[in-house]
Amino acid sequence: MVEKSGTGLKKETAGALAYVLGPITGVIMLVLEKDPFVRFHAMQSIVVFVSLFALQWFLGLTIVLIILVPLVGIVSFILWLLCIYKAWMGEEWEVPFAGKLARNLVTKV
Repeated sequence: MVEKSGTGLKKETAGALAYVLGPITGVIMLVLEKDPFVRFHAMQSIVVFVSLFALQWFLGLTIVLIILVPLVGIVSFILWLLCIYKAWMGEEWEVPFAGKLARNLVTKV
């Protein structure tokens, strides 16, 4: 039997969708879902991609470090694809540093 989430989707599909538009779909899935797997991926999406956005913004403000902005963008894109894939495969893979924070936050929300 296929386990469905609160939205009627398979939990793997809902977990992967939490990453599609970054923190936007992360917040939507966090609000709509009760499944711990989906909620973890939704919170991780929020934490990771808000942090990466803030890092790119900060690097863009500094003239010396502005050359790192494209590198952070490439890393963000690769990480985005990896997170979608891992959720789609049913894994609760934690992004280094941010994953542990996301797990702690999702238990409090």
